[in-house]
Amino acid sequence: MVKGIGAVRLRALLDFFGDAQLAWQAHPAELRATGLPTGIVENLIKLRESVSLEQIWDQIQAQGIQVVAWGDENYPVRLREIDNAPPVLYVRGSLEIKDEWSVAIVGTRRITAYGRQVAERIATKLANSGITVVSGLALGVDTVAHQAALETGGRTLAVLGCGVDRIYPPNNRHLAERILESGALVSDYAPGTPPEASNFPPRNRIISGLSLATVVVEAGEKSGALITADFAVEQGREVFAVPGNVFSPQSWGPNRLIQNGAHPLLDPQEILDQLDLTRVVAQSEARVVLPANATEAQLFGVLGHEPLHVDEIRAKTDLPIEQVTATLALMELKGMVRQVGGMRYTSIREMSADYVTKEDHDAR
Repeated sequence: MVKGIGAVRLRALLDFFGDAQLAWQAHPAELRATGLPTGIVENLIKLRESVSLEQIWDQIQAQGIQVVAWGDENYPVRLREIDNAPPVLYVRGSLEIKDEWSVAIVGTRRITAYGRQVAERIATKLANSGITVVSGLALGVDTVAHQAALETGGRTLAVLGCGVDRIYPPNNRHLAERILESGALVSDYAPGTPPEASNFPPRNRIISGLSLATVVVEAGEKSGALITADFAVEQGREVFAVPGNVFSPQSWGPNRLIQNGAHPLLDPQEILDQLDLTRVVAQSEARVVLPANATEAQLFGVLGHEPLHVDEIRAKTDLPIEQVTATLALMELKGMVRQVGGMRYTSIREMSADYVTKEDHDAR
């Protein structure tokens, strides 16, 4: 809520004080010692004197808003991987493990008949394949993508440039209500934050950060969708662009992206093939809550949010390397763990310390 304090400065405060509460209560001289500019220190002190955190928390709870912080178990795994990941997410609706398989569909508000047809086709294909569709709730391409995913019975996430209690644009209020039933409204802006123009470019890093890839359907030369594509590239995520008429202003953006190396998207199946997402439904069906045996339980016990190399896992479990790699491969299919590159693994969901195997659970 303090103007000027984002992910980078909050990390600096936490490094200095070791605790957010200590930073909040710190003397102005201590805050300046962290490198915060005087104006931001004044913003913090002024806010601190004018609000009650307990009252704010009660208001958030009363509105049914979830607060998901960096270290929380249900903080989106892919979003945690990006630079300047938002310290706090405000969520209405539900974030689910299956949302790890997400693709963003973005584009112009001035959608053409061609863009509408293509956006519907892409979102429908992804939703039918068990992929969550991510977009920004704007008019045009975003709206079509959200609607198509919902009409197919799929999940969709809308990332807002305002508080999750402020639906923008107002025309999409009904759509937002539908999204709450099969997805979530997400924002890193505090409840009550109005939809100011400066809020929207930064929120685009969350749209791309939640997603394995970003698809640009139609976008003019100065479209915010191109900002989302730029963030995706910076985050090491794939970018797909729908080629269009060279005389159409709405196709300038995707055509330029293709010229600069984006994947030209001719068929939605290409997204699934390129990202190896053809097994998502099988992974979802194979997912189990409990480890199937003692080996899985042991491996799951040493894994957390921080990636571990397979050699580190072997050392921690004292299991043969062949058994470790074979079991991890099966656990990845079940959706229990994820390989993040270089033979390093993380758990998709942490369990309690008292691990129970599936056999023990069935015996009980």
